[in-house]
Amino acid sequence: MRDFIEILEREGWYDERFHHKTMHTYNLFGNYIEFIGVDQPQKVRGRKRNVLFVNECDQLSLEDWRQLTMRTTDKILIDYNPSDEFHWIYEQVIPRDDAVFFKTTYLDNPYLSQTVIDEIERLKDVDENFWRVYGLGERGVSRSTIFTHWKECDSPPDGFKLLNYGLDFGYSADPTSIIGVYTDGTGFAFDEICYATHLSNADIGKMLTSRNQDRFPVIADSAEPKSIAEISGHGHNILPSRKGPDSVRAGIQFLQSRPMWVTGRSHNLIKELRNYKWQEDRNGRILNVPVDNHNHAIDALRYGATFNQIRPNFGSYTMG
Repeated sequence: MRDFIEILEREGWYDERFHHKTMHTYNLFGNYIEFIGVDQPQKVRGRKRNVLFVNECDQLSLEDWRQLTMRTTDKILIDYNPSDEFHWIYEQVIPRDDAVFFKTTYLDNPYLSQTVIDEIERLKDVDENFWRVYGLGERGVSRSTIFTHWKECDSPPDGFKLLNYGLDFGYSADPTSIIGVYTDGTGFAFDEICYATHLSNADIGKMLTSRNQDRFPVIADSAEPKSIAEISGHGHNILPSRKGPDSVRAGIQFLQSRPMWVTGRSHNLIKELRNYKWQEDRNGRILNVPVDNHNHAIDALRYGATFNQIRPNFGSYTMG
């Protein structure tokens, strides 16, 4: 709101009588303007409005956005910096047939001081990605995304045969994920079979029965021996994943060294691959430790793809 008041003062429009400082509102030429944050759900689900302006919309969750749009009757304007390589704005807002998209840069802002312009233009020689975002207004490319070499396909390529199914258990907050793992002996193709919450072990067993009639091996998270035993009782060849010291990072390195394809219908797996990242320290340095998020389907495919390695953590791959 401070910027808004400064603009009013600069234009000679500010009148303290119309400024309710406690409620963060201002009455401008008969228009009631309210400033709210989205740090609390009740603020997002509050009163209706005719016009909504969202500053730095990329900081909102998709749920926040939906709640705000349902309470806006006439027009919505948003701004954002395209610093994320993948974001719901690109998928849920820009493609809408009632949306108009404008790309602007610092060159379109007549109010920037020369000092700010100079700082932005220094990014050309300092940080290529920052210049791309803040100088050119283009979508950023994350340096921390773990898997960047995979390709999308309609179905597993010719020559790829089903090897096994990877299974990562979940229930309420986390989804149960089942991924079909295909290989030609060198590369891998992955097909999402299941990504759902509130599945019991009996539900998983029935799903595998309908899908896996040839009883291909199912490689499941070894941290769930009871669940493995229960699903095995449904007649499935379900085996615990092979884990060892640093097995997650070793599995990632193994997959990074192999060609990877993902079927286009594997929507949740694709979303995870786009958002699975290395941790960064406070100085922006990439750490060789994955963020423990966006990894349920990825864990499942990793269990399946690395199971037939000669050694659990390192070494070459064998069909076995």
